[in-house]
Amino acid sequence: MPAAASPTLASPVTAPARLAWLDALRGIGALAVVAEHLLTWAVPWLRPTFINLGMFGVLVFFLVSGYIIPVSLERRGDVRGFWISRFFRLYPLYAGVIVIVLALSSWLPVRREVPRDPSAVAAHATMLLDVVGAGGVVNTMWTLSYEMVFYLMVTALFVTGVRVGRGLLSPAFAVAAMAAGLALADAPLAGPWLAWVSLVLFAAGLACVMTGVFRTAGAVVLGVMALGLLLTASPTPWFGAAILAVMFAGTAVHQWERGTGSLWPALAAGALVALTPVWALDAGWWWVQPGVWISTIALAVATFAGLMALRGRRLPGVLVWCGVISYSLYLLHLPILTVVIAITGDLRWAPAALQLGVSLLCLVLVVLASWLTYRLLERPMQALGRRLTSAGQKRGQLGNPGPVAVEQ
Repeated sequence: MPAAASPTLASPVTAPARLAWLDALRGIGALAVVAEHLLTWAVPWLRPTFINLGMFGVLVFFLVSGYIIPVSLERRGDVRGFWISRFFRLYPLYAGVIVIVLALSSWLPVRREVPRDPSAVAAHATMLLDVVGAGGVVNTMWTLSYEMVFYLMVTALFVTGVRVGRGLLSPAFAVAAMAAGLALADAPLAGPWLAWVSLVLFAAGLACVMTGVFRTAGAVVLGVMALGLLLTASPTPWFGAAILAVMFAGTAVHQWERGTGSLWPALAAGALVALTPVWALDAGWWWVQPGVWISTIALAVATFAGLMALRGRRLPGVLVWCGVISYSLYLLHLPILTVVIAITGDLRWAPAALQLGVSLLCLVLVVLASWLTYRLLERPMQALGRRLTSAGQKRGQLGNPGPVAVEQ
């Protein structure tokens, strides 16, 4: 994700118009996820049931990633720089949150979905948690699995020179989701060995990509591994394929916007993904019941389209600012909420005034903590990543005058 200007609480960030709408979308997505968890445990009577706020926010995030990540890699033209940027964007806060949760584990036990064996370390190291059947120490970390799958697949497409037709992957994954929903109730593959095998392939493949030695082969291995895990090891195979359909729908929208593709792949994928739970064997959760699922998808699409239509206009600064700190908001809010609930007790049947008061306090704590972690951890690490990328590019230019080429 592009780095934005440094925000302060006193003056909301003002990003360039072409990026502000994406930050505003991230802000909306993060706030929706926070609202889903906060309302569920503190103010349940305010929580909507015709949509799932959390899934709405996640879908918005996935559309944004699909829209911006492939073009970001393409414009950068440097797959090594892309992965340095991704590492310093994602891992420092991710690792910090894991340390905090583990430090509190004697008081607040780690989620039971987290494996109680060393495979949990392997799964967290790659971020491929959900697609290797492991729970994250924080529930929201499951979405990072699909972000990582997307990065690995986009890297493979980029290194092998695939530029045109990537938007067609959106309906392809939607059809795969439909087929998986009809054929599979559980993941065909499971077990701790998946985390270890994926860690070995992940490390070896990224080493090839970063060093340039067998770069194409390494990128292809990573892409095939990601695709294989998505379709055979995700706890709900149709759901994983549907997520990739949504992400590549964002790619199709960007290609359509640039005049290099059609809009129909995104529209077709959206329709297929919306209808998949109607016949899926494993669709028992309330938020994938057809009515709720379709409403949630429709709202996510409408939100993305609405902000895209307003991308040339000035957007509310608070949404843009929340977008800049959205990663911290996303990862920190559940640990903070867990601590607050542990202190106050279950608030679902408490007086309304207490529910609202604690909710407001919790929201303030989440925003302040997120702002601090952005200023003190995220932003410095992103700056370090940019310096390392710049230094690597300069070394490449000294050794080979002219543009730095990416091995195809």
